[in-house]
This record gives sequence, structure tokens and C-alpha cells, in this order.
Amino acid sequence: RLYQIPFEMPNCEGESETQTLHLIGDFSAPAEFFVTLGVFSFLYAMAALVLYLRFHSLYGENKKLPFADFCVTICFAFFWLVAAAAWGKGLTDVKAATRPASLIAAMGVCQGPEVVCNAGTTPAMGLANISVVR
Repeated sequence: RLYQIPFEMPNCEGESETQTLHLIGDFSAPAEFFVTLGVFSFLYAMAALVLYLRFHSLYGENKKLPFADFCVTICFAFFWLVAAAAWGKGLTDVKAATRPASLIAAMGVCQGPEVVCNAGTTPAMGLANISVVR
């Protein structure tokens, strides 16, 4: 939800005046999907653990229950792969939306003929990259 993040931009008309701008974009859906899938995976793992430990005889006697467990596990694995890819794409979109060059290009004050704008520091995305890789 980048649109909720304000940043101050200097106004060239007065030295102490600033203008508040907001970033553009909402890339929260992939992260929410990933976290929701993680919560459901945890809940299913706890339910399966109770089934395995408490009702072991039922699990051994019924031939459909292990197959259903296998199918649900395959579905979770597939959705986990999809969620990880979506999270990676969301991170790429956040990087593109917060790239200093694109932010400077969007600022009207930097479009003047004799105006030189620079970003100062580049955002550190190393931990975000690691979160997607893991």
C-alpha cells in the first residue's frame, strides 16, 4: 500500500516550503496471499498431526484418508510455489515504484531547465530479496 506513504519534496519557490507527495501503487495482495497460505498450511499441519497421533488406527484402516492427505499436501505445495512467485513479482513492482530515478522523473519541480535533482541514498532491498529467496 504505497499510496499511504508520504514523502516531502522541496518547493523551489521558497526555501522552507515543502510539498507532500504520495507514492503510487498497492502491491499488498501477493504478500497477503503468501501469509494467508502460510497460516492455512500451519493449521492444516496441526490438524494432520492430531490425526496422525490421536487417531492413528483410523488413519491406518481407512485407505481414502492417506490419499486425501496426499492430495491436500500436493495442493498446498502448488499454491506455495504460486504464492512465492507472486511475492517475488510484488517485490519487483515495489522496487520499480520506489526507484529513485522514477520518483525524480515524477516530480514536477525536477522538470525545470536548470534544475538538477538527485536521490541522495538508494533504498536497501537486500533483506527483501532474501525474504523472497527463502
